[in-house]
Amino acid sequence: MSEKAVIIVHSGDLDKIYSALIIGNGALAMGMEASMYFTFWGLQRLKKNGLDKGPLSKMHMLGLGKWMVNRRMKQANVASLERLMEDYKELGGRILACEMTMEIMGIKKEELQEKWIDEYGAVGTYVNEAKDASITLFI
Repeated sequence: MSEKAVIIVHSGDLDKIYSALIIGNGALAMGMEASMYFTFWGLQRLKKNGLDKGPLSKMHMLGLGKWMVNRRMKQANVASLERLMEDYKELGGRILACEMTMEIMGIKKEELQEKWIDEYGAVGTYVNEAKDASITLFI
């Protein structure tokens, strides 16, 4: 059995989505399996054209904070969220979408980037994925 990292992506904040994708890509690059379970506000980021739409978790400053962070990331040559997601999928990372959240928030499959999603499921899907993981994170 290979090592596995499983990340619950609960937050839709821009900086936290970056963290989840960077950690997921890092795990894959180190030869681990990686899965991300998107739920609640994290699931909002899987909507079509929604990956980078979240606010910052701190320092909003009426949008100025997000603009400043995006500018600094570009200067530091940090890949875009879209590029990080593409890399994650190319490296074999799995995306799980929470069906309960979809029902609660009225999100339909057609609204999501279905090409990214490997499986739709509820808490049992996450537990099954995480039960043999060497790393589990809640972001």
